[in-house]
Amino acid sequence: MSEAPDSSFAPGYKVPRMRSPQFIQSTTFRWALTVAGILAIFVTLLFGFIYWKTDKYLVARSDSMIAGNLNIIAAVPEEDRRLHAIDQHLKEDPRSVQYAGLFDANGARLGGNLERLPPDLKLDDSVQRVAVEKVLPDGNEENRVIRAIARLMPNGNVLVIGREVDEANKISHVVGLAVTLGLLPGFCLCLLAGAWLSVRAQNRVEEINQRVQRIIAGDLRERLPYRSVDEPLSKLAIIVNGMLDKMETMIHALAGVGNDIAHDVRTPLTRARLTLERGRTNATSLDQLQDVVDRSIAGIDQALTIVTALLRLAEIENSRRSAGFGEVALDDMLEEIGDIYEPIAENKNIALRIEASRHMTVRGDRDLLVEAVANLVDNAIKFTPEGGKVGIELTRGEGAVVVRVTDTGCGISASERDAVQRRFYRSDKIRNTPGVGLGLNLVTAIVKLHGFRLKIFSGPGCRVEIICPDGPTWTQSGLASTPIENVMPSPAAVPSGT
Repeated sequence: MSEAPDSSFAPGYKVPRMRSPQFIQSTTFRWALTVAGILAIFVTLLFGFIYWKTDKYLVARSDSMIAGNLNIIAAVPEEDRRLHAIDQHLKEDPRSVQYAGLFDANGARLGGNLERLPPDLKLDDSVQRVAVEKVLPDGNEENRVIRAIARLMPNGNVLVIGREVDEANKISHVVGLAVTLGLLPGFCLCLLAGAWLSVRAQNRVEEINQRVQRIIAGDLRERLPYRSVDEPLSKLAIIVNGMLDKMETMIHALAGVGNDIAHDVRTPLTRARLTLERGRTNATSLDQLQDVVDRSIAGIDQALTIVTALLRLAEIENSRRSAGFGEVALDDMLEEIGDIYEPIAENKNIALRIEASRHMTVRGDRDLLVEAVANLVDNAIKFTPEGGKVGIELTRGEGAVVVRVTDTGCGISASERDAVQRRFYRSDKIRNTPGVGLGLNLVTAIVKLHGFRLKIFSGPGCRVEIICPDGPTWTQSGLASTPIENVMPSPAAVPSGT
């Protein structure tokens, strides 16, 4: 019987490849590897430069010592005393690195520890690198490469002085050992640090990814983790968390606005439907049917008014351009608004006073500014009782132009100042007054778009101010250049009735 072939060697079988650890593929680890390699090259070059400079210095110092010893021994006048000086010079060398020799004109050795005169040694008083044979104390000979100098004496003899430059070899050994014992552990330490940083970064990114996935899944309360240290990732997390806070607030506000829209639009539509249903059932004449239709149209018009106002608000709040901005003469604008509302005030027996004698201009969109001031004047007239007063004033404050609207109406309590800026808010005191609760919200959006400030004072009646700072309030991107806390609207104190 034949044995079945091993499946591991079957045709088409692929041996699984070993996957490298994930941190090795990270940019952080690769950068750490690159830095470690550059550091290793730099340290090697640095040690090489140190060795080269040190070797050069030691050789120059040895050459100087060799030349000095040659001059000292050559200055001895008698030959015997010169041989004694050579012996004495060699005895004072405990490391046996000194070489000396005295040779006659035929090259025979007269004294010293050199066996013979090096054939390639020039007699020109220059220090040279030569190979010599040294006579050891036991009589043996040894070949060495040394630095030596030779001089032809007056009597024809040749004096040779040399020295082993062994310090350079020792330094080379020390440098090599330092590179081996210092550079390799340092290189490995850099790799370990890179691996640790890479794993640490991957863990933080994974944690952030999990938080982001939970946010995407709908958990708007989730936030990115950060540490209370000065590092880029923590700074980015703090910025993103701030953005998430604003998004959560906007989403909750949007949900509330949606409920308000559904409630406020449903009411007039439901009223119109009931009117039509009852009219269809109970109307017995053409006049009754027309009355039913008129009341239904009024309810539908109210719903359309709400939708139109919301669309207008969205248009203003989403605007980020200053293409329609120009110089607006506020005195002419206020006179025009006064002319429009003066008949309305007279019909209600309200004294409308306009003080805009000084010529003042601001940069902005004239139509939007007219709409904002007109809303304030309309509110003032609407909520001021008969026989009251409404004032429109143009004045100058500290570094700003101020448009002020005052009235002697019912005003609003301090506890409702934040609430009146919300969409569809209606104070209990004005529930029976026509309106949808979007007037002040529209004014706030226009003021914020221009980089101005809305300030409202309560007391006897109400006083509303639109403060227009001097100088440019727009950048090329269309955003106000003043700090954000300065352009945010102040709490309103005028009943939002339009």
